[in-house]
Amino acid sequence: MAKPFPLHPRHPERICWGCDKYCAADALACGNGAGRTQHPIENEGEDWYIAWGIEPEAERPKHAKC
Repeated sequence: MAKPFPLHPRHPERICWGCDKYCAADALACGNGAGRTQHPIENEGEDWYIAWGIEPEAERPKHAKC
């Protein structure tokens, strides 16, 4: 099962959001040679998940429903 995806992380710039590892931006473990994948909130704004049609989980409203 995939890790829950946070809708509003405190410091999205500190993490690579490209896979389920959620590596620190300065210690990428994927090994693909690419840079950090940004969280959608960094490009789309605070309500990014509404535009994408994603609903928050009922029991954990700060995470996306899988």
